[in-house]
Amino acid sequence: MIHQPSVASNGAEQAIAARIEAAMPTLTPIHRRMGEYVLANLFRAATMRIDELASVVGASVATANRFARTLGFDGYPQFREALVRGFEATLAPVERLRSAQESLAAGDNVVDASLEQAANNLHLTRTAIDNAAAEAAVEAILAARRVFVLGAGTSAFLAGLMEHGLMAYHDNVQSLAFIGGPSHAARRLFNCGEGDLVVGIAFPRYVDDTIELARRAATRGARVLALTDGPRSPLAQFADLSLYVRSERRLAANAEALCDAVAYRAKRSVKAAAEVTEFVLPWLTDPLSASSSAASNASADAARESAHESAHESARTTVAKASTTKARPQPKSKR
Repeated sequence: MIHQPSVASNGAEQAIAARIEAAMPTLTPIHRRMGEYVLANLFRAATMRIDELASVVGASVATANRFARTLGFDGYPQFREALVRGFEATLAPVERLRSAQESLAAGDNVVDASLEQAANNLHLTRTAIDNAAAEAAVEAILAARRVFVLGAGTSAFLAGLMEHGLMAYHDNVQSLAFIGGPSHAARRLFNCGEGDLVVGIAFPRYVDDTIELARRAATRGARVLALTDGPRSPLAQFADLSLYVRSERRLAANAEALCDAVAYRAKRSVKAAAEVTEFVLPWLTDPLSASSSAASNASADAARESAHESAHESARTTVAKASTTKARPQPKSKR
């Protein structure tokens, strides 16, 4: 799968970009330079404090504030809020880390706070779990001819654990994480169909490979069981069965308590988290645009199916005509 980063992938991004572009002819040279930087780096700008944005374009904090007001915002905080709105799910771990570093006192026990969050997640999952859905998921696994488990990023480890846990109770369970990457997983899923079950594991931030591979398996007739965080997950949009597990973290995304504590104490951790997020952005799926993307993909698949059917029909007609011509007796020539 070839990933292309999107400059403006959803409505929030398009709105802020359009506002900047519309204002460009009336901006001062320094404000125009700031606008050009934001347009070229929407995601990076969304992670920046006012002093960071001012510094990168060689301006003052006051100039950055005036730039935001020129665009119709009350100030830079409101401008940055509008930028972040386009990347809420993706930037959530970065913002949590920034907030924690700004609000937690030096004596706070970060490990204890993170463990408390994990315990809270388990409690909320236990009280909200749909018992009928859980029972249906168990039955689906037991009844499946083959069980394929998908997961990427940290969910790849969960896919391996699920394969390990199910192997004793099912004759054909395969984790498609790690080995060979998404192209290998696609090859393994090429022959899947009715009777097979694909278990997709996806939590924020949702990795696009998991979503796309599960969606393609669904179009081939396989059932999809989603293990994800809620109904807004892009995986839940087309899954036959879904189990929702709370996955909120105080600091780092999908991390353990020790990782949370390290993230809190490490130097430049917010900047590092933002840079890592920007680097992996092309592989992440926006839950808000998942429904429209799925509908678009379904339409494209239907168009391809129709084209293939037309081609086959044309070929059948040609063969039939050829057969008729060959079978028709030829008139004898007069001598």
